[in-house]
Amino acid sequence: MPILYTTKASATGGRAGHARSADGVLDVNLTVPKELGGDGATGTNPEQLFAAGYSACFLGALKFVAGKEKVKIPEDAKVTATVGIGPREDGGGFGIEVSLSVDIPGVERSIAEDLVAKAHIVCPYSHAMRTSTEVPVSVA
Repeated sequence: MPILYTTKASATGGRAGHARSADGVLDVNLTVPKELGGDGATGTNPEQLFAAGYSACFLGALKFVAGKEKVKIPEDAKVTATVGIGPREDGGGFGIEVSLSVDIPGVERSIAEDLVAKAHIVCPYSHAMRTSTEVPVSVA
């Protein structure tokens, strides 16, 4: 596949640390939620970042699909991603659970459902989740 855009971000300190994009635009403190044994300090976590990225990407895919079908997506359209983390049943680590809720005010339900189904095919986050995309891992 031809790559149109590439970015990088790095984290230090793990879940209780810091993350920063290579260009410095994203620069956040990471904290462990109380539910995972943390102190609840102010900061974000990987699940929140994933939810924000997925919801933004899905809304972009929805607008792309709607544009092809000449349907106007209102400015107040909203995608909410819910991301949960927990131990896998196989005991080998952790897994995530993701769901999306899409609100498209003023668009007939049947049209909205059709657009959302098509956006779920177009969205790269959805594609990666659906196909269990392999991620190369290396030691620097």
